[in-house]
Amino acid sequence: MIIGELSAQAVYEDERYVPETDPLVLKKLDEWQDLKFGLLMHWGPYSQWGIVESWSICPEEYGWCERKKGDNPDNYFAYKKEYEGLQTTFNPVKFNPEKWANAAKNAGMKYVVFTTKHHDGFSMFDSKYTDYKVTDSKTPFSTHPKANITKEIFNAFRGEGLWAGAYFSKPDWHHPSYWDPYYPPRDRNVNYEPEANPEKWNQFIDFTHNQILELLTDYGKVDILWLDGGWVAKTPKSQINSWYDQQLVNNDNGYLKHRIVNQDIRMDELVEKAREKQPGLIVVDRAVHGKNQNYLTPENRVPEKALPYPWESCIIAGGGWSYAFNAKYMTTNKAVHTLVDIVAKGGNLLLNIAPSPEGEWDQGAYDLLQGIGGWMDVNNEAIYGTEAIAPYKFEKVCLTSKPDGSLYLIYLMDENEEVLPDTVVFKDLPMEKIRKATILGVNGRVKWQKNGDNTVFTIPSSAKTSLKGTVAFTIKLK
Repeated sequence: MIIGELSAQAVYEDERYVPETDPLVLKKLDEWQDLKFGLLMHWGPYSQWGIVESWSICPEEYGWCERKKGDNPDNYFAYKKEYEGLQTTFNPVKFNPEKWANAAKNAGMKYVVFTTKHHDGFSMFDSKYTDYKVTDSKTPFSTHPKANITKEIFNAFRGEGLWAGAYFSKPDWHHPSYWDPYYPPRDRNVNYEPEANPEKWNQFIDFTHNQILELLTDYGKVDILWLDGGWVAKTPKSQINSWYDQQLVNNDNGYLKHRIVNQDIRMDELVEKAREKQPGLIVVDRAVHGKNQNYLTPENRVPEKALPYPWESCIIAGGGWSYAFNAKYMTTNKAVHTLVDIVAKGGNLLLNIAPSPEGEWDQGAYDLLQGIGGWMDVNNEAIYGTEAIAPYKFEKVCLTSKPDGSLYLIYLMDENEEVLPDTVVFKDLPMEKIRKATILGVNGRVKWQKNGDNTVFTIPSSAKTSLKGTVAFTIKLK
């Protein structure tokens, strides 16, 4: 993930989408779109410093991700050595993935995406292709019974009925066949010319394929392969920049432009091998236009409109993507409203929570999930298995639908709005076949009347009493 600039990962709302053709994947995508709510976790040795994951060791990013930790932040090479030395002190002995999985399930989450490896190259799984990993003898936690963190997380969450998704970074800033130690790193890209050094580049391709296939072979059922680092991709010659054309400049969208290098890791071949291991596997090759991006991933933002393809907003719950000391978490009101807004536009919410160096979640994360879960216990019918339907939203009311013709009007209460309103109004609501209106969690019917283009619903006093203090309530139309 990136904080501070979005150029490599930004997914614009008019981006082209290449539909999948594999019938098993299409079936899986339909099922995934019904899940609506998932958990993302960024975790690694960097949590000990409470810093942004990986990015401080990338020279290109210093403008927004300054080096402020360690004994030598002003000396890049000394800093990188210290950063990578965090492996030798990483010992999250309070790691309890079953507790996380239970909290996620009770919040209504249906899938997890875990960072098996971020751009810094540290593997949070027992890879046989590197010693820069959580199970290596240099890592104190390697002697713990739950040292293979990825396996433990996948098993715990699957045990609660959630899908398992593997976040995996295509770039690897530790591997000598990506950042060759003979050359200084210049930016986020490979630090040599792959086409001029095919043997070295093929070593990196083999390494990447081998690690991903490990995850898809030895870790049980994996539903989603979530690939980050969209700049590692096959690039037409017309788009490749030279070493001398690397000055960062603003483009028309206000984002930063970066040097583009052809970094073809034979993705089509990799996906084919991956689906031999995991038939129907959803692959998300983030920010790389093509058939291997089965759904798109707006980052830390909600699109302004409904999108005509499968999509998921990944949103920070509190602090940053990675663990931040004294992080402040979003309110239940904010989280539920974000979920409802996304679902009404046809997307899923992937909410990020970052574990601590000791292997814990902050109490604020548990409190937030408990608040979401309490709301979902009453209103989940308006979320799971729903579809976007125009006009999607009117003022403070979002609209979702079910294939059986049911409609759900979800009224978003303001932070300081304690009592339900007397009426709820929605414009251009398709009411032709509606015969009954109720409020989820409340007995009795709701009266309505047409007033021009508006439909006006009168909220009964019983609902105002029983739902006092709720962050949102749902009128079901049948």
